[in-house]
Amino acid sequence: MPAQILVEPGVVSAADRALREALAGRPLVSAERFCASLRTAYAGPGPIEAARPTVAVGCYPAWTAAAPCSMLAAEERTGVRGPDQRRSWTDALDGPARALLAGLARPPVVSAWYATDRLRAWAGLGGTVAAIDGRLRAVVEDKAAFTALLTAAGVPQRLRIPAVRIDGALPALGELQCMVGSERLVVQCGADSGGRGTTFVTADADLEAAARMPGPYKVAAFVTGWSSNTTVLTVPAGRGVAVYVDRPSHKAVGVAEAGIAPGKSAGNDWSRPWPARAATDLVDAAVRIGEFLWREHRVAGLFGLDALLTGDGAVLFNEINLRNQGTTEVSGVNQQLRGLPPFVVAHLTVLLGGLANWLPAADEFNAATINTATRSAPGPYYLKLRHRGHTPVRVTGLRGPGVYRIIDGRLAWVRPGAHPADADADVGEVLLANLPDERVVCLPGAELGTAEALTTGPGAPFAEPHALSSFGRSVLDALGHQLEPATDPTTAR
Repeated sequence: MPAQILVEPGVVSAADRALREALAGRPLVSAERFCASLRTAYAGPGPIEAARPTVAVGCYPAWTAAAPCSMLAAEERTGVRGPDQRRSWTDALDGPARALLAGLARPPVVSAWYATDRLRAWAGLGGTVAAIDGRLRAVVEDKAAFTALLTAAGVPQRLRIPAVRIDGALPALGELQCMVGSERLVVQCGADSGGRGTTFVTADADLEAAARMPGPYKVAAFVTGWSSNTTVLTVPAGRGVAVYVDRPSHKAVGVAEAGIAPGKSAGNDWSRPWPARAATDLVDAAVRIGEFLWREHRVAGLFGLDALLTGDGAVLFNEINLRNQGTTEVSGVNQQLRGLPPFVVAHLTVLLGGLANWLPAADEFNAATINTATRSAPGPYYLKLRHRGHTPVRVTGLRGPGVYRIIDGRLAWVRPGAHPADADADVGEVLLANLPDERVVCLPGAELGTAEALTTGPGAPFAEPHALSSFGRSVLDALGHQLEPATDPTTAR
């Protein structure tokens, strides 16, 4: 059974007090796709009540166990969930969000993945967006500039994937293959997320598709192995910065049976151990990059590093995400397993000029990260749930988000829940988070939510880098029994 999570009351009090002081009486507003964003911090072990948003603005509504104080959810207005809705919710809520936040007693602090002009407009005169600036994020995340960033940070060559930058038109396939020493290529551009801006190339037709993306390009060798994500926190300390590196994950990508396209993530699992050499190299490189970002851009707060763990136990870096990420929510459980609040609490505190004085020394924390990463220890996971069919459906016959158990291939309600540790995957439990209401029509490709839990390994959702485990497959199959055909209201006459 996964370990109980115990966050020291003194640490909880210190973190809650520091965030409250940084907020200085201003309402905290979450502006993310999920209105339950930040729930790991306020609805789990050692809850940080200051992290519970006064208002959550998003696409998908929160549920009772994960509720912010109030929320504005696009889906409650449309009754439809699909790819277009998840991309356009900020457009749909622009006017209502401005009006709602303008009516707050004080100008708000808006928490988001990164700051944009729209979010600044929502915050209004006197308001604050507590997030990495979007323009800086685009510069740092530029995939074509990643090799230069690794060089400037002093990351050793052996930790880099062979790659070249192409500023003009892409050369012929054979020439590119010779440049990076690989038959299969990965062509990337821009600073997009979710696998966008990435094309896998093995034939001329693939290269033609890649060439339709705007340059400059990063052309890299295709490397087999587990993809991985690591959350990193930088905190100003004296004249420099302290860099805290979280436990790295095993990330499954391109899992066709889960409805996940090539290059896109199906979720992350932090329960699998890493080789000692790779974990040590990863932590060292993450610290170097965090220190470089501080020196060059005065970056403080959260960022993420994507890497590949090869079959022979080496780690190779392939991308940086200067922002909160899809992993931020569940990866916070790693910090709670070590007696600390999730990194996002420190992230908000330092972005608002406060002191994250509850954190241990960074060197001490990172040494413990390596120790934890290299042994079998309880860890959280999440598995993305997608509507894999080709016609609209509704999710019916369930009690909404909460903890379920699979019995005879069906989902059986166990209890309410909002935190991954509420479910013990090793005994067959799973937290189904962010499920749609029964009245919501889910279009092909819609996000149906996430399956989350703690596991020591037996309940992990992935068996291989691109394949589900039997347990992961059973979750998807059981959810499939709850889908009933529906009429698409966007096309119905």
